[in-house]
Amino acid sequence: MLVPTLDQLLRDRAADRPDVPWLRCRTGDLPFAEADRLVSDLAAGLAAQGVGRGDLVPVLMPNGRDIVIVWFALDRLGAVATLLNTAFRGPALTHALNLTGAELLVADASLIDSVAPVAGELATLRRAVVFGGDAGAAGLAPLEIVPATGLASHRTEPPPPSHGMTDPAMVIFTSGTTGPSKGCVLSHRYAVRQAQLMIEHFGLRADDVLYCPFPLFHLDATVLTVVPALVLGTTAAIGERFSASGFWDELREFGATVFDFMGATLTMLHKRPPAVDDADNPARLGWGVPLPEFAPEFEARFGVRLVEAYGSTDAGVPIYQPLDQPRRPGSCGRAIPSYDVRVFDEDDVEVPPGMVGELVVRPLEPSLIADGYYGRPEATIESRHNLWFHTGDLVRRDEDGWFFYIGRRTDSIRRRGENISAFEVEEVVKLHPHVLDAAAFGVPSELTEDDVMVAVVPRPGTALDPVDLIAFCRERLARHMVPRYVDLIDELPRTPTEKVEKGVLRERGVTATSWDGEAAARS
Repeated sequence: MLVPTLDQLLRDRAADRPDVPWLRCRTGDLPFAEADRLVSDLAAGLAAQGVGRGDLVPVLMPNGRDIVIVWFALDRLGAVATLLNTAFRGPALTHALNLTGAELLVADASLIDSVAPVAGELATLRRAVVFGGDAGAAGLAPLEIVPATGLASHRTEPPPPSHGMTDPAMVIFTSGTTGPSKGCVLSHRYAVRQAQLMIEHFGLRADDVLYCPFPLFHLDATVLTVVPALVLGTTAAIGERFSASGFWDELREFGATVFDFMGATLTMLHKRPPAVDDADNPARLGWGVPLPEFAPEFEARFGVRLVEAYGSTDAGVPIYQPLDQPRRPGSCGRAIPSYDVRVFDEDDVEVPPGMVGELVVRPLEPSLIADGYYGRPEATIESRHNLWFHTGDLVRRDEDGWFFYIGRRTDSIRRRGENISAFEVEEVVKLHPHVLDAAAFGVPSELTEDDVMVAVVPRPGTALDPVDLIAFCRERLARHMVPRYVDLIDELPRTPTEKVEKGVLRERGVTATSWDGEAAARS
């Protein structure tokens, strides 16, 4: 099946639905025709900066229309928008920027302060195009600062497109589970087909307004919100961030009919005191993971249908809850015809229904999964051994083909919709001068999923203060990665091969002597 590139699809919508709002943000609506003009103008300016086909360009910007315009301007040039987690700090940010090998960074002035501390460690970066002024740019020396407003003077048409549907359109970083974060290379075809499949299996319509309050460096906001709106010729409403207190008001303000949830967001909304106007909202459908046990109560209270799926940046979305069949509690749905989905044991032998194993997928058409991990050929090969993509997720399948998610095989922590690399948390904790050794792991949270806990062995002869350690982490880790709990222990439990026995730590969990950051903040 032939599909257009993302930038060509925007041209098509600018021609056939010029005045329909494509992007809806706090700053107002942006119609398709105006968006297409802004994309062409910026593409011309970036071309004048030397950006061309195949170039990876890291983008560090908050939610809003600017980041979407940058993403599509790069696509129009055949370049690759590398959307960075705006919470990256320290080693994680250095790793991501150096991995791209890029000379040019596009950033918002509000996020420049995160780049400044690592500017001296960036191997290839030479220039930064800055949106929203140049506040904080002095700290980026020796990088050359190019104000984004100066690019608008390039009113010539960008070079004609020389890229196709299977060329890379974007790189999205997904949290590593036993090592640094990996950059998933996603083609134009991946983005468009995932959007088309979502429209088909969730019954999205051309009169829908698709709302996502989550960051645009996530698949949910980009490929599963902005692109479906582009395919349908309708509106993607992008919130700045999720807020339990403001969620329904913003959804009403945007006129959203479909919304995305993840992690503990439904729990947070469900736990808020009931209001007389709870069901007075325009939403008809909410989709995401995980679907909690109280889903029927939530649906009745807010007058909305909730549906679940299984997906990842690496694998796309191979499993959907069928809309025409009753929900099976605990199941994320059934495999769709575009994928072959199975459950394997550790030897890659398929297990019978009811038995837990690893979920593996094989796309039945091109570019439905990521085209590998940028700069990580060994990780790409490992994830695809025996000609199947190995998700690292444990599931079971019943006799009727419904899948039930069990957990991760690898060492990661799922907190409030984010996959957190325990390795990356440990890497930062161990940088503290009073820390000898550390192990990060998840412990159950009252908001579903996990909170981050770290067991720390202090360096002999030092007095390690958990408050000081957490302050140290906040300067170097994304907010959602900062540990809630700290346990100071004499030594980490280890196997005979010197691997940390995290099962022992998880089983012990939070004790009376564990330091609790949230409890400390309340006291």
